[in-house]
Formats: sequence, C-alpha cells, structure tokens
Amino acid sequence: MAGHSKWANTKHRKGRQDQKRAKIFTKLSRAITVAVREGGDDPEYNSALVNAIESAKSENMPNDNIDRAIKKGTGEFGGNDFERISYEGYGPGGTAFIVNCLTDNKNRTAADIRHFFSKYDGNLGATGCVSYLFDKVGLIVIEKDGVDEEELMLEAVEAGAEDLKQEEDIFEITTAVEDFNKVKTQLKENYKILESELTMIPQSTIKITDEGLYKKINTLIDVMEDDDDVQDIYHNCEFEIDEEEV
Repeated sequence: MAGHSKWANTKHRKGRQDQKRAKIFTKLSRAITVAVREGGDDPEYNSALVNAIESAKSENMPNDNIDRAIKKGTGEFGGNDFERISYEGYGPGGTAFIVNCLTDNKNRTAADIRHFFSKYDGNLGATGCVSYLFDKVGLIVIEKDGVDEEELMLEAVEAGAEDLKQEEDIFEITTAVEDFNKVKTQLKENYKILESELTMIPQSTIKITDEGLYKKINTLIDVMEDDDDVQDIYHNCEFEIDEEEV
C-alpha cells in the first residue's frame, strides 16, 4: 500500500475524541441527515447512509439519535440545509491538509478555516492546491489477532480489494471507491472490522520529528475538530514522535 498508515496516525487521537462525545454526535448526526437528503432513507439503496450509520454506531451513538437524524433528513423534523464543501491548505512546516465540512453557512465556515490555518503558521489555499497529493480510496481496518494474513489477502483480492498492509496489531485493506462497500460486506462475514471509511491517503508523507512542530500541527487538528462544521481532516504528516514524551 502506498503512502502511510492513516489508522496509525489517528488512533492515538481517539482518547481525546472520546472527551468530545457531544461534538462527535453532532457531526455524525449531520452526516446521516445529509446522506438521507442526498440519497433517501432506505439503506439498501443508499450506501452513504449505511456508512454514516455504521460510523455512528462505532462511536456508540444511541439509536434514538440516529433515528432523529434520519427524520431530519426526510424533512419530518425540519432542520437546516447543510451542504458539503472541502477546503485545502498548508499547515505548519509546509504540510498538506484537506478539510471536509458540512455547513449551513459557507461564509462562516470559510472564515473559520482560514483563521485556523493562519493562527498556526499555515494558510488556506485554492481548490486543487494539495488534493493532487492524495488518493481517494476505501479503507478497511481489520483486527490482526488470530487472522491468517495469506487467507485474508486471498479473500480481500477476490472481493475486489487493491492492497493489504500489516500495521502492528491491525491489517489495512484499500479498495477503489466503487468497490468499497462490496469488499467490506464480504469481509465482515469472517473478520472483525475495526473501522471502514472512504478516505484520502497521501501519496507521500512529511516526517514530523520536531517536538514543537508536532505540537503545533496537533493543536491545529484539535481546533479544527472542535468546529461542528468540520467532518474530516486529512493530512500528509507522518509523526515520528513518542506522544507519551511530548
């Protein structure tokens, strides 16, 4: 698999994310609502809704919250009209960032994202300024414990996966976007899937070894994650810092 391990670079953030449960639920609800508005409320015909619900359940979001978000999408509960918008820019140390948002006010969101970049020695760029450095793929993370790598590789490739990579206690499987749901459906019959999503993986990375730069980049990510409009943050940083020592 080309690039670096998205899972390895984000799993250390889960503890901090757990402290922001309410904000996480807000973002997940918004994603479900928009998926329903764009593709209808029947998961059988709306793979985006399936993925949004699975993400919500992986964060232990209550079923009542999920149902309410679906009803907002159908118009039963009303609600704001959100739209998808992506921002691209450069973070500290010339790192590349893509920030996906769901917003009901583009002017507010653009101003906020521009402010975040500027405050932490980066700058908001034009559309396309860094996206060419990333590949959009399906990512499926499977628990390694008790799994035969060769058997998993055969099953994954047969299902349509493009590549498999071993990372410490997990396997990362990448797929083309159009094959993502098919591969995931087939693999979850026999394997424990820890995470699955459509994501952006950098073609190459920038190694972060300086403690000050590490802190600045992570602070930028933290403030962006705190913004309700921000759904996903992708970057090309490869952290080579022991977080416990920072």
